[in-house]
Amino acid sequence: MLTWACMGILGAPLIALVLLPAAAAQNFPDRPIKLIVPFPAGGPNDIVARVIAQRMSELIKQPVLIDNRGGQGGVLGTDAVAKAKPDGYTIAISTAGALAISPSMEKVAYDTLKDLQPITLVAKVPEMLVVAGNVPAKDMNELIALAKAQPGKLNFASSGPGSLPHLAGELLKLTAKIDIVHVPYRGAAPAVNDLLSQQVQMAFLDLPVLLPQIKVGSLRAIAIGSPERAPTAMEVPTTAEAGMPDLRVENWYGMVAPAGTPAAIVATLNRIAGEAMRDPAVRDKLASQGAELIGDTPEHFHKFIEAEIAKWARVIKDAGIATEK
Repeated sequence: MLTWACMGILGAPLIALVLLPAAAAQNFPDRPIKLIVPFPAGGPNDIVARVIAQRMSELIKQPVLIDNRGGQGGVLGTDAVAKAKPDGYTIAISTAGALAISPSMEKVAYDTLKDLQPITLVAKVPEMLVVAGNVPAKDMNELIALAKAQPGKLNFASSGPGSLPHLAGELLKLTAKIDIVHVPYRGAAPAVNDLLSQQVQMAFLDLPVLLPQIKVGSLRAIAIGSPERAPTAMEVPTTAEAGMPDLRVENWYGMVAPAGTPAAIVATLNRIAGEAMRDPAVRDKLASQGAELIGDTPEHFHKFIEAEIAKWARVIKDAGIATEK
């Protein structure tokens, strides 16, 4: 039986263990935060993350440092945050591909809903179907006709296997009944580079990274996968207007932390990110890039991810996309 004296000796460390997490949460953040972007610099995920991170840094008076870790359609960088210490100092802004699609297509080292803590849905971005300058098609009908005349000859680029641009291209194949070949890259930026050099013929990619090339005429826009035309590219028809209403594709970005991150720290990160996203300058800058900022609660974002996993699992099955499990 423990005496009060023994409890005094043994109880102090126990009290310290209880108080330390609370103190850490209360002082959070008191040093730089690492924000993993699971794609190379220059892509749409990177563009959104850098604008948000800069404003977060100003709000918390601590650096929010971008760590680009491209590969496997965002899976490698997302896995890095899943394995990080759950203290709020390593987080990520990941994508629909890495969080909701790849886990249904291939072997990944993490379970999105078990190994990651949702913080907030950051943004939605429409996917734009574009063709390289040497492709003669000027609209959806001409592109489909060209692909049907040359089965297996045209390539479509994506930002990686299991990314939303990959699924968008596969859905285009299924919906239009055409035979085009998938060419995966380690992010949107290198995919755009090969589009510009005409190594690949077409791609469904996030609007922000394509806008500059569309505006100067280096790439030709065919259609946009959102329900309405984009304010930054009003001349481009929606896929529904182009005669393919089932070809609706929008990417999204969400902020996540490792599972087990204390609730108080998650709440602080949610508040800081939300405040950054409500900043008019941030909203205007990203709106000009075609991104719609969202912001929600960790609970709502968790339910959103669940719904997206179910949705894309059905698409993968219906499109007959080969999976690797």
